[in-house]
Amino acid sequence: MKTEDAGTVQVKEERHHIPFGQMAAYGAGGIIPIALFNIAGILVGLMGNISLGLSAFWLGLILIVPRLWDALSDPIIGHLSDNTRTRWGRRRPYLLLGGILVAVFFVVMWWIPKGDMVRTWFPTDSGYQAFQLVYILITLLLFFTAVNIFEIPHGALGMELTNDYHERTRLFSAKSFVGNLFAMSTPWLFALANTERFRGTGGNEADGMRYVSILIAAIIIPLSFWWTAKLREPGFAKASKQEKTPFWKDMKRTFNNRNFTNLTFTIFTLAMGFNFVNLLGSYIPIFYVFGGDKVAGARLLGINGTIWAITGVLAVFPLNWISPKLGKRNTLILAMILMSMAQLSKIVCYNPQHPYLVLIPTFLLSAGMLFFFTLGSSMVGDICDEDELKTGYRAEGSYYAIFWWFIKMGTALASFVAGVLIVFTMFDQTQVTRVDSLQGSIRELRSKVQYWEGYKGLEGTTAEWLTNTKTETLEALGDAKDYVIYLGKESAKKPDKKKAGTAAVQTQRKNVLLNSLSSTQSIVTELEKIQVRIESLGPQAPDSVVKSIIGDAMPLTLQVKLLKARVNSFELLSHLEAKSLETKNSKEHYQTLMQEITGINMRLADMNKEQSLSDIDKELGSIESEIMLLTKQTPYTLLMMRVVEIGLPVLLCLLSFIFVIRYTLTEKRSHEIKELLRVRNLERTTGDGAAGEPSAI
Repeated sequence: MKTEDAGTVQVKEERHHIPFGQMAAYGAGGIIPIALFNIAGILVGLMGNISLGLSAFWLGLILIVPRLWDALSDPIIGHLSDNTRTRWGRRRPYLLLGGILVAVFFVVMWWIPKGDMVRTWFPTDSGYQAFQLVYILITLLLFFTAVNIFEIPHGALGMELTNDYHERTRLFSAKSFVGNLFAMSTPWLFALANTERFRGTGGNEADGMRYVSILIAAIIIPLSFWWTAKLREPGFAKASKQEKTPFWKDMKRTFNNRNFTNLTFTIFTLAMGFNFVNLLGSYIPIFYVFGGDKVAGARLLGINGTIWAITGVLAVFPLNWISPKLGKRNTLILAMILMSMAQLSKIVCYNPQHPYLVLIPTFLLSAGMLFFFTLGSSMVGDICDEDELKTGYRAEGSYYAIFWWFIKMGTALASFVAGVLIVFTMFDQTQVTRVDSLQGSIRELRSKVQYWEGYKGLEGTTAEWLTNTKTETLEALGDAKDYVIYLGKESAKKPDKKKAGTAAVQTQRKNVLLNSLSSTQSIVTELEKIQVRIESLGPQAPDSVVKSIIGDAMPLTLQVKLLKARVNSFELLSHLEAKSLETKNSKEHYQTLMQEITGINMRLADMNKEQSLSDIDKELGSIESEIMLLTKQTPYTLLMMRVVEIGLPVLLCLLSFIFVIRYTLTEKRSHEIKELLRVRNLERTTGDGAAGEPSAI
């Protein structure tokens, strides 16, 4: 019961408390917009750049295209949801369809065609990279459209589940709570994708993410059925009696609401600025704090992300204590202060000597972002109440669609601008992918060396080792034939004018490829002879003959992988040499790296079949430990990344403050609106009751 001033009546408040089951089911929906949405926005750009070698500029550009598509799709989905009438309600059908589509397209998105054979389809490296960019763009459009199909009706449903001022904040806090709870595991996806179990022996994190995505889909699909069955739509009885309205009328009413535009521009500016943290904040721990060591950087990112998620989970409790005391607008200002403090603290906390200082700004930033995102959605619900008082119409779908689109547009603009700035800082993604290729070939070679080290003789194991040798020979033969095709097409390509390097470097590269082609063709011939010898063996072949075949096959199965390592080493050296000729300020940096890779080149060239397997394994292990240091970026690049990542969000935070102080829908005014709506609905209920036709609120 609530007692009002004189002249009012005492009426029991409706839908004040949301049952725990409903709260949990609604909160679980936060997994999609909070966790998966950010995974796609961050990891696609990061892995596309440092794992596939795609341009940060073009990746940033294609990340903004889905946001432009959202400008059309979000309002349409919101409008369709507002005007849907089914036996299951107007929101729930979209929750099921959207959840399933999100799971499917999240998997498809990571299966980007790659590899030597795929590269042979295209006459130049530029054409191959353009193909991968188009694939990423199309799958991102499908994935984000699926997210919209789910999230717009889901957010609108949250505004309908309660009309209480503070209960609405608690509901969206539950969404943030569960979303961030799930997000505790998502920062580790990059590290998980980097494990050999998922990426394979010679793969990288982009390969690993293909299989990690399947695990995520296996979680999302069952959840989609659960929250669709569990949630109810208490406002549907009332909404079903509304007339269906034209699309443009809904959009005009939304944009004419001054409080909505001020709130939306506040959130938009903050989202645009602080999403630089999500993109550049992934580069800095890897390439500045750990000097290019992606494994160590991934571990720090995982720990950092877990702290982020834990803080986001726990921050809902102080939010629900602070907001009723300060009011939503003042709490939003407090969030902006926390976020600015987080950015400024990075001046000290980005420290290679003390890498875990980065957890301090993470704690402040996570709390601040949880505050403003949760409050933003809750405040849109208050604005819908204000709009209903003025127009008599509930259009949560349209309001939430526009609001959510601006948030996503801010994220996309941040990704695009960050991509431009990464290019501006002269980050060298080709250097990183060349190192990845070399490291992958070294790992594959070492894995085979260790396999053959297990061969200790044939006593009692003649048949087993002969079978193993046949399998290994067939695998090596297939690998060698594929590499012959790749080398043939690569050596026949015309020099790529867009590619860095002098004519002399390009000529030298062609000669290396042709020599490797000739060597690989010889290996194919020898492996085919081994196959013939194995097939000609009788069931009682002497051990001496079997030993001879195994002794001849063993080095041949290693030679193709050694050739690949040598070619990849040369490709990296050529790239570094070309970059050293281009730059004036970083010559010393590239000369240091060239000395390192030249030494590795010589050590690979000295390897031969006369060496023992244990010596080769030891040498490869030493090389593998030294390779990651070759991803180190120039001092200029690392400095500019930190300047941009720290400074730009603070400037945009100051800009957003101008919008938030113009927001006038205070707590007092919201309660006045609620009371006026209560009285009006009571009058309508009484009138309908007198006519024998009661209505639901």
